[in-house]
Amino acid sequence: MENDDVDMLGADNNEADLDDMKKRLKEMEDEAAALREMQAKVEKEMGSVQDPATAAASQNNKEEVDARSVFVGNVDYACTPEEVQQHFQSCGTVNRVTIRTDKFGQPKGYAYVEFLEVEAVQEALSLNESELHGRQLKVTAKRTNIPGMKQYRPRRPNPYLGFRGRPPYATPFPYAPFGYGKVPRFRMPMRYSPYY
Repeated sequence: MENDDVDMLGADNNEADLDDMKKRLKEMEDEAAALREMQAKVEKEMGSVQDPATAAASQNNKEEVDARSVFVGNVDYACTPEEVQQHFQSCGTVNRVTIRTDKFGQPKGYAYVEFLEVEAVQEALSLNESELHGRQLKVTAKRTNIPGMKQYRPRRPNPYLGFRGRPPYATPFPYAPFGYGKVPRFRMPMRYSPYY
């Protein structure tokens, strides 16, 4: 212990390392603050942060647009928006035609037609059961979706599996029913079944 040398350069080196770490920490905090600002700006632009007044205004706007729109069912898969627009041009000025597609880009067979005037919807409803590309169109007024009001549909029973409800609670036997052996234990099957 008496002959141990004390390294005086190590203390200066530790201070330099500490200063370097503080400097890097400060840089990281500045970068995190810049990222938070960028994220807040993007959220503001995207409109994901909405106050209730803005949400109510957008809901009213949707209802107003839906009052000027019609649903067109049984649209031919080869039909283009321009052809649907020409078909409904006699009703009034068409603002937009939307043909819904699946995730692969294939048409689902129905479309929405938005008009500039509310009166054009009544004219468009008169085109119900008219033909386009040899298919009879189904034209109805577009309904407004209310958020959070999804219709509850319980799971339908599968007729091929039969009734697979939970077994009733079985009380334990007060005596051994099968002679002098062990009392049988009631266990649920180990195999996974999604129907429980």
